Amino acid sequence: MDPDFSRASGGPNFEFAFNSVNFSDRVLRIEIVAGGDAPGAKGAAGEGCSSLADWARHRKRRREELRRGKESGANCKVEAEECDTYEEGNEEPVAMIEESPPDIEQDGEDGESSDSSWSMECTQVLRVKSIYISSAILAAKSPFFYKLFSNGMKESDQRHATLRITASEENALMELLSFMYSGKLTTNQPTLLLDILMIADKFEVVSCMRHCSQLLRSLPMTTESALLYLDLPSSISMASAVQPLTDTAKEFLANKYKDLTKFQDEAMTIPLAGIEAILWSNDLQVASEDAIYDFVIKWARAQYPKLEERREILGTRLLPLVRFCHMTCRKLRKVLACSDLDHEQATKCVTEALLYKADAPHRQRALAADVMTCRKYAERAYKYRPLKVVEFDRPYPQCIAYLDLKREECSRLFPSGRIYSQAFHLAGQGFFLSAHCNMDQQSAFYCFGLFLGMQEKGSTSVTVDYEFAARTRPSGEFVSKYKGYYTFTGGKAVGYRNLFAIPWPSFMADDSLFFIDGVLHLRAELTIKQP
Repeated sequence: MDPDFSRASGGPNFEFAFNSVNFSDRVLRIEIVAGGDAPGAKGAAGEGCSSLADWARHRKRRREELRRGKESGANCKVEAEECDTYEEGNEEPVAMIEESPPDIEQDGEDGESSDSSWSMECTQVLRVKSIYISSAILAAKSPFFYKLFSNGMKESDQRHATLRITASEENALMELLSFMYSGKLTTNQPTLLLDILMIADKFEVVSCMRHCSQLLRSLPMTTESALLYLDLPSSISMASAVQPLTDTAKEFLANKYKDLTKFQDEAMTIPLAGIEAILWSNDLQVASEDAIYDFVIKWARAQYPKLEERREILGTRLLPLVRFCHMTCRKLRKVLACSDLDHEQATKCVTEALLYKADAPHRQRALAADVMTCRKYAERAYKYRPLKVVEFDRPYPQCIAYLDLKREECSRLFPSGRIYSQAFHLAGQGFFLSAHCNMDQQSAFYCFGLFLGMQEKGSTSVTVDYEFAARTRPSGEFVSKYKGYYTFTGGKAVGYRNLFAIPWPSFMADDSLFFIDGVLHLRAELTIKQP
């Protein structure tokens, strides 16, 4: 039969040459030492671990065992360090060239190489496999094998090479070697794919890493698997070949926990990498950025009880994901007083936020649109719209609140929606604005309404003079639309059901006087003249 030279995974298919003496120039001797039961150790389907959770627990347990072994200072210190080679993702794989090749063995009996310096008690060889290999094919797929067979070893002109691996890596290595010839894998079992991914990283087979990543992305994503992909060793997770997988995992978590308020208790148990993925999103549906900050502090206190460690995580990993410029001034004051934060860093964050709030609107838009700064200044899908508020205390307590709504936000109000603003304060009382689409009671048509409410706070009452205004074309200046006064008690609201005195279709029309560059600019002025 003629060989199949069809292209697979971007390269020729040399499957016919795998472990064939006729197409090989070297022998690869694989020494298998004890290394714990892991996916792939018992069968081609990864029977050693039945789930991704088992796989993750196994990897964590192995890392802890190896770390304890290093710290114990046992008699086999040197050998133990060699045993670690295949368990730590940032170590180099072990290879040897031997001068006198033995006879070919397939799944040989337990034994050790008599001339190997590795024949130590702590690296007892369980069994040996030997296969025919083509140095040209392996070198073309892997920088590791290229160096091994060219200038990486002084014995590189010899025909016999020896690798030492742990039992948990046996199936993964055989899959990897087969892939280097055929461009194909025989499994889509996630735990075994992860083992293949790990060993492909160690032997620098980028094409296999990319292929594993694609296969894992094609499988159903879960919170468990997404967190596992984000927790892969840095040498893998940072590699460009695997970046699409980690990006997909981040996107999955961001979408699942989009309504962070609804899933807050569950989110409190998510590890750091997952929290970072969630906070990176622009689409978080939260009351305000204040709620994001409160969640971050609460999560950090629960996950990192030690203050020094908590400050480090907050300062380097989480605070850069909080968008301070969209927090209220009241909350920014609390940031300055928070003992969980480095005071110098907290001061810097608050100062930058206040400078942004005071900046001209066109500068704010430029910062939000800039590729380098957009994440820092972009608004999320806040349930309560941010405001710009100016406060005065003389001659009367007074504040002016500016609320901007995009045309698409207004469009989504029809036929009976509402948008609430963040709270703002005057004379110690909390107020908010709410924009409505409602039915005009007299004319029986839909229209745009604006209301002012006071947050519930006991039985306190306060009389407020208020005025609503909106920018209009072509001048772009604010024009007063409604004014009055009202004695508020907790939970009460006042306003105008048809602020612009026109039906909804006229308000939303392309030639509407009230949208300037697609934005409705509203202003509410509140004054307390009575003690």
